[in-house]
Amino acid sequence: MNSPSSSIPQDGLFDASLVERLEPVDDGLMDANGGERKRFRAFEPDAVMLVPPSLEEWLPEGHLARFIAELVENELDLTRFYASHKKAKGQPPYDPRLMLRIVLYGYCTGVRSSRQLERACTDVVALRWLAAQQAPDFRSIGRFRQRHLAALANVFLQALELCRAAGMVKLGMVALDGTKLRANASRHKAMSYARLTEKQKVLAQEISDLMAEAKTVDESEDAKFGPGKRGDELPVELANRQARSKAMAAARASLEQEAADKARVEAEEKAAKRGDDDDEITGAGDTAARESEPRPTAQRNFTDPQARIMKTADGSYHYCYNAQAVVDAGHQVIVAAELGQGANDYGQLVPMVERVQENLGMMPKTLSADTGYCSKANLVEAGRMEAEHGTGFFISTARVKHSTPIPESPRGRIPANATLGERMARKLKTKPGKKIYSRRKVIVEPVFGQIKTRQGKHLLLRGLQNAQAEWKLLAAGHNLLKLHAFRAQGAG
Repeated sequence: MNSPSSSIPQDGLFDASLVERLEPVDDGLMDANGGERKRFRAFEPDAVMLVPPSLEEWLPEGHLARFIAELVENELDLTRFYASHKKAKGQPPYDPRLMLRIVLYGYCTGVRSSRQLERACTDVVALRWLAAQQAPDFRSIGRFRQRHLAALANVFLQALELCRAAGMVKLGMVALDGTKLRANASRHKAMSYARLTEKQKVLAQEISDLMAEAKTVDESEDAKFGPGKRGDELPVELANRQARSKAMAAARASLEQEAADKARVEAEEKAAKRGDDDDEITGAGDTAARESEPRPTAQRNFTDPQARIMKTADGSYHYCYNAQAVVDAGHQVIVAAELGQGANDYGQLVPMVERVQENLGMMPKTLSADTGYCSKANLVEAGRMEAEHGTGFFISTARVKHSTPIPESPRGRIPANATLGERMARKLKTKPGKKIYSRRKVIVEPVFGQIKTRQGKHLLLRGLQNAQAEWKLLAAGHNLLKLHAFRAQGAG
């Protein structure tokens, strides 16, 4: 007797007679049991559009892209962008209005890479609409950004003025803070001063050996082929080593200059405190600078030599820049934005307050800052500016957790011998002081979170000047997003 499997054809995986065949459903509106069948929207991927679509139908009213287009067309001053195009020769470049629309929208939405912007001009409806379907390539976008970097940074001031005209900037209460922005630099392409010194010696010997080898080869080839052969071609190995040696020499010189400058400043400050005259102060600085030497662990990066190693919020160390911002309390508009190389914030208080006055022509009523800005020099300057302009400074004198309550204000008069730090600490314990300083973290800290979440936490451009312009462009994008939301609420 045959087994059940003997009747299954050997060329199949199962018995075809056991499979229930389903008939295709017809195009009627009733199913097989007479019930009504579910309707679906028409889907015809190969359908041909008889009427060309209008670009204006692609985006809804109130879209951010429409807001950016309106700004570029009617509200921003583009004189700086057009002024750089003076020569009539060559191929016509893209209109600065088109390129600015793309760059501003990209910096508002976190699409900042020139290659990402090129792809988005094809794939993303908003950018395709902004570019009017021209889709400039990444080289054109990169050249536009590099050529007009100063003008793009100036957009921050124009956006700030628009926010001010809309009533979003009052300068009644502002807060100052800093954040670390990752530089476009790899930690693996850096060397310490000690290793630079050692590696330079090794490279110098390798270059000497290669030069001797090249000379020997030239002599043998001259003997074989004649003296007519050129001898100035550098072997690839030699050219690469010479380039590396040049970069190392520049990095070492930078570290030595930095150490000398620091030693000079410290020596001159000590001499001034001793009461020395001007010549003695200068001589002390010159001697200290001449005898200074960088720390063996001091590092310099080769991809972005102007970036500095800094400790970030997660406790790790990266090459960063220190981004500073003064934020208005009303609508979290950035009223001043700068970027520096210092890891701490001590030296940023006075320049940032002065930048607010330069940008808006007036001083804020009150300014709060955390303990990173508390130093004797800053407290002295804060007292001077408070007496001159009436600005109230509320600077924390001790690092405290956000959840820690501020102690009650001590009663009685302030002791005559109280230091500036003690006076500021007492000021923060008063009812007005507690009220103003408690607002600091909700004014400025969310701004950094919004920028890093929506626009990006890394800088793309290398070098201090370029990175500073990019930070101002990010700040301009933040302010434009605030202005867009403000106008949308007003329209609603």
